[in-house]
Amino acid sequence: MLKMLDLFSGIGGFSLAASWTGAIETIAFCEIEPFCQKVLKKHWPDVPIFPDITKLRGDEVGTVDIVCGGFPCQPWSIAGEQLGECDTRNLWPATFEIISKAKPRWFVGENVPGLSDEYLDEIYTNLESEGFTVWPIEIPAVIVGSPHFRNRLWIVAHANGEGLEGIHNEGRGINLQPVKKTVSRYIGNPTPRIYRRSDGIPNKMDRLKSLGNSIVPAVAFQLLNGIVETERG
Repeated sequence: MLKMLDLFSGIGGFSLAASWTGAIETIAFCEIEPFCQKVLKKHWPDVPIFPDITKLRGDEVGTVDIVCGGFPCQPWSIAGEQLGECDTRNLWPATFEIISKAKPRWFVGENVPGLSDEYLDEIYTNLESEGFTVWPIEIPAVIVGSPHFRNRLWIVAHANGEGLEGIHNEGRGINLQPVKKTVSRYIGNPTPRIYRRSDGIPNKMDRLKSLGNSIVPAVAFQLLNGIVETERG
């Protein structure tokens, strides 16, 4: 079994996807939100939860093969002020510190496509400095059958000791127009499954926030399963 450290765990989207592979075991979570912690404890009662990524040392969770995490998107999201790296919620530096100390063979990250090219280059340079080869790709949730577009930037990095500076540019500029046309043709204008009205859902605001911040597990599964297949040769 491959061992995974799940950062910014939320309600466990990455770890759910990992469980579907049958070959990846989550050995620790890092999540600060109390409601999300309750969800994680319910579904993974034996997995420890570290509450604060800024206080987590990458070597204190033991040996890990994969570090994953959707580091906060608010600094770059078009729904916010887009303060970027100046935003106090920019936690990529803390994420990279953990990666550099835990020394996993793989990193899988997720964020919004609105990350600036300049900061993306900094992320790629950070990873390459630790010997990672980096492949980014934009993947919309509709590709795996979700009823909404939800385009996201996924970063897959493999620590092969080479780095291969500049390889990350191969994944840029992907034309997603055919996918958008497919969305329009088959599902029209996607709408959320849970509507913002009084519907009697317990912990409604917590659940809406958690779902909104969550990754799409079916997309993560494709990437994690690819890692499993690669590891098996």
